[in-house]
Amino acid sequence: MTVFYILLAILLFGVLILVHEFGHFITAKLSGVQVNEFSLFMGPAIWKKQKGETLYALRCIPIGGYCAMEGEDGDSDNPRAFANAKVWKRMIILVAGAAMNLIIGFIMVVIFVGFYYGEAEVLPTKQISAIEDGRPFANVLQVGDEFYEINDRRVFVKSDITMLLDREEDGVHDIVVIRDGEKVKLNDVTMKRDYQGENGLLYGFSCALEECDVGSVLSYSVDQSLDFGRLVWMSLGDLVSGRASMKDMGGPVMIVETVTQAGVQSETVGLGILNVIYFFAFIAINLAVMNLLPIPALDGGRVVCLIVTAVAEKILRRKIDPKYEGYLHAGFMMLLLALMAFITFKDVIGLFN
Repeated sequence: MTVFYILLAILLFGVLILVHEFGHFITAKLSGVQVNEFSLFMGPAIWKKQKGETLYALRCIPIGGYCAMEGEDGDSDNPRAFANAKVWKRMIILVAGAAMNLIIGFIMVVIFVGFYYGEAEVLPTKQISAIEDGRPFANVLQVGDEFYEINDRRVFVKSDITMLLDREEDGVHDIVVIRDGEKVKLNDVTMKRDYQGENGLLYGFSCALEECDVGSVLSYSVDQSLDFGRLVWMSLGDLVSGRASMKDMGGPVMIVETVTQAGVQSETVGLGILNVIYFFAFIAINLAVMNLLPIPALDGGRVVCLIVTAVAEKILRRKIDPKYEGYLHAGFMMLLLALMAFITFKDVIGLFN
C-alpha cells in the first residue's frame, strides 16, 4: 500500500500543478494572448504535440510545470504578446492560477467533509455544550457560548480552539464568544492544558455537534478552507518571529512521505484516501496563498510589478522596457529554486536518518 499512496501523492501533485497552469492557460487564450507552450512537469519531454500555435508537453521530472506566453518576460513585437495585453487582462491571467488552486482546494475539502463526517451524520461545532465543574473559567464561559476569537485570531473550526489555546504558554487568553446572538469579549480567561494520559490535552469543556446536511457541509467547508489559508500566514509569521525554524520547512519529498504515512496508518483504504485528499486540500490552498505573495517570480510579485510599472509609465509618459522586470523575476526565480533544492536535499537526508 505504500507504493499506492506514493503514486497517489504524485498524481495529486500533478493535478494541482495542471490546474494552476490551466488557469493561466485558459485566461490567456480567452484574453487573446498567444501561448507558446503548455507543459506539465519539467525536464526533457516524454510526450509533446503541436496544436496550432501551442506546444503541449508532458515532461519527465514530476516537479512544477509552466504556461509559456509570448512576450511574458521581455519585449515582443507580436500584438498578441502578454506584454502588449491590457493591464487588467494581464492581472486576470496572473491571478487565475492561484484562483484555480483555491477552487480545487475547496472541492477537495467538500469531498473530505462530505464523506468523512457524512458517515457519522454530524459535524463538530465551536459551541460549548458542557463545562467541567471546578474549572477556573467555569464562571466566565457558559454552555451555549460559541467561540469567535481567541487572542485576536478568528476561530473558523473546532480544531482551531485547542490550536490557538496551545499557542499561549501562560494559559491566559482574551476570548470573544457569540452569546445570545451578540459578541461578548472576555479578557484574561485562564484556560490551561491538562495532560490526561492517552486522551491528550483536555481543557475541561466539550463542544456540540450539528446535523450533517448539504448546507452544513458547504458552510463547514468554507470555514475549513479559510482556516487553511490563515494557517499559511501563521506559519510564515512563525518563521519570521523565530517561533518556527527552517528545519520545520518541507518540500515535495517531505509532503509525499507525510501523505504516505497518513494513508498507510489509516484503518481502511477509503479513510486513507480521504486523509490524503484532506492533506492535498491544504497544499492546494497553501500554493494559492504562497503564489500570491508579493515576491518577484511569484504571481503576486508579478501583479505588484505590473501595477508599479503601469503607474510609472503614466507618470513618466513613456513605456518601460519589460526586460528589466524580466531580470528581476529571473534573479528571484534562481533564489527560489536554490531554496527548493536546499529543502529537497534536507528532506532526502531526513529520509535516511
